[in-house]
Amino acid sequence: MRDISVTVYNENLGLVHEERAIAIPSGRSELRCDDVAAQLDPTSVHLVPADDGAFQVLEQNFQYDLINSDRLLERSLHAAVQVLGRHGEVVDGRLLSFDAGSLVLETRDGVKMLDRGQLRELSVPSLPGGLISRPTLSWLIECPSPGDRRTRLSYLTGGLSWHAEYVAVINAAADGLSLAGWVSIENRSGASYPDAKLKLVAGDVHRVAPRYGPERPGARLLMQMDAAAAPQFEERRFFEYHLYDLQRRTTIADLETKQVAFFEPAAVSRVQKQYKFDPWRGPKVSAAVEFKNTKESGLGMPLPAGTVRVYKQDEDGTAEFVGEDRIGHTPQDESVRLAVGNVFDVVAEIKAADYRRLSDSVTETAYEISVRNRKPEAITILVSEHPVGDWEILRPSHEYTRKDAHTVEFPVEAPAGGEVKVTYRVRTR
Repeated sequence: MRDISVTVYNENLGLVHEERAIAIPSGRSELRCDDVAAQLDPTSVHLVPADDGAFQVLEQNFQYDLINSDRLLERSLHAAVQVLGRHGEVVDGRLLSFDAGSLVLETRDGVKMLDRGQLRELSVPSLPGGLISRPTLSWLIECPSPGDRRTRLSYLTGGLSWHAEYVAVINAAADGLSLAGWVSIENRSGASYPDAKLKLVAGDVHRVAPRYGPERPGARLLMQMDAAAAPQFEERRFFEYHLYDLQRRTTIADLETKQVAFFEPAAVSRVQKQYKFDPWRGPKVSAAVEFKNTKESGLGMPLPAGTVRVYKQDEDGTAEFVGEDRIGHTPQDESVRLAVGNVFDVVAEIKAADYRRLSDSVTETAYEISVRNRKPEAITILVSEHPVGDWEILRPSHEYTRKDAHTVEFPVEAPAGGEVKVTYRVRTR
């Protein structure tokens, strides 16, 4: 009976713990385990007794020479084989060589080259030594007395990862939203973990260059966005990360994406819609929603990185998709900003109205930004500018905020159905 625990990290890393009872003879013997992950890191394998029945590990090996047609032929070179042709003819001989299209056999009638596409069957007397059907761990152990021993095995493996996914539904007034969270666990490790305890670690774990092979494509499951679920994970701080314990056991099958409800839909208040025009990012005015991850606003929990799909309630009560964005790991009491797309009814343009060279090292450029609001209501737009060098803003038509060394923002009130112009000069040294 295996007792399995799996800890999954954000990117292609998992830690597998398992306990099992094994009958071990006295003296030196070989212990084999063939239900391990194909992408495990052999240098991370650790086997110890889990009870008082002590034994000593003298060697450990990871065997991954898996059987397939080419490996079987390669290990059967110069051995006797039997070939059955498409029309029932049988050829016996010694395999001299092979490639993707043919076999070369030495027979009693001489050397023959056979087309692999014309063969129905190839038989070898026995499975060549060293070939296995599944990745296998083996140990050379020494035990002072025979008996059943409880063993504890752990190893790191590639092919395991998880990420969060969120569904945000903005209310009709656009001043609040409902936020639901899911986690997706992807298993491409080459093993299944039945009835396992599951832990998820959120955070960026430092690692050296990975040793794992290429990932294999896995199945994906569709998320049921409208399913309200009770919280199934218990969150706690762990070292410099956040750890989430699933409060029940689950089976993590190989080549599977499993989705589990993360937390109940939370009613988030104090949501603000933002409009922004940044000429450096393109000619469009973008829209976003922003809220604080606080208990006062209805959240106040660590939010792991993931994709947030945003919907808006229509007047008929349906929720329509309006955009999606990705958030990073967001601690409690930090802001969440979700860019949802470009605005249809607001147009902004920028032009250089004047340029002067005041000296060999000083220039002055006048800019004019036109914002035309075709909405039936007034809006506020943040207009960004990114001066370079040693700069100074002169004669601005609107107040501005200096965000950093290369960013200023003008909050601009655009009247309903009207136009507003932002003018300023930038002196650069």
